[in-house]
Amino acid sequence: MRVIVAVPARLESSRLPGKVLADIGGKPMIQRVLEACKKAKTPHEIVLCTDNHLLIQYSQSWGFKALLTSKECESGSERIASVIHKLIGTENPKNTVIINVQGDQPFIDPSVIDAMANEFSNQKIIPEVLTPIYQMSREKIHNPNIVKTLVAANGQAIYFSRSAIPHVRSVDPTEWHMHTKYWGHVGIYGYRGDILSQWKELPFSPLEKTERLEQLRLIEAGIQVGTFTVEGESLSVDTEEQLQQAREIAKNHFQEGE
Repeated sequence: MRVIVAVPARLESSRLPGKVLADIGGKPMIQRVLEACKKAKTPHEIVLCTDNHLLIQYSQSWGFKALLTSKECESGSERIASVIHKLIGTENPKNTVIINVQGDQPFIDPSVIDAMANEFSNQKIIPEVLTPIYQMSREKIHNPNIVKTLVAANGQAIYFSRSAIPHVRSVDPTEWHMHTKYWGHVGIYGYRGDILSQWKELPFSPLEKTERLEQLRLIEAGIQVGTFTVEGESLSVDTEEQLQQAREIAKNHFQEGE
């Protein structure tokens, strides 16, 4: 099984323009993401997928491969899927795993990438899609910037939402955590190559458009999304507040430019 980490990134982010080049402890955020991915032991290759020539130049100067994509891509998964044949090459798509690590996760844990690769390799049939989840603290259950996952007994994801799911009827929302577990989504995906190559053929997803969550396209199309649990979350930088949070974290984790 060949494992490729693909990092989709665009400079013109609608919510926080230019965020992937924002300084995080003396380095651009996208450089931190790529370097964290490189620390994982299982990937055979790390590739930046972007529609921006400047990001390609930066990536190559840091020693990473980069592929130019269309500017029309609406999600990270679609961006990777648009260059899937260049990523896979002559490899068998069903024996290739593409791990999508978002370009706005400067503190992605390399061990989570390795854990995902191991989840794929430890199963008799390579799963279609896998994603990591973590048990949420009560303070984050109702934060719409943090994605929640509803999970079936067999570990398959039932739904992803920005709202707290499940809803606990007749209980004050501040006490919901006392009645059920809430699972957060770490925000990286592992795709079997042949599944990701079908992205463009998947039907339009009203749920994806409503929640602005790309994984709902898979759920609505009937594609199984398996989950596995990890400890802790990985901060995704989507807002100015989260950017400032990332910079505070960097002060405690990195020396300037490290």
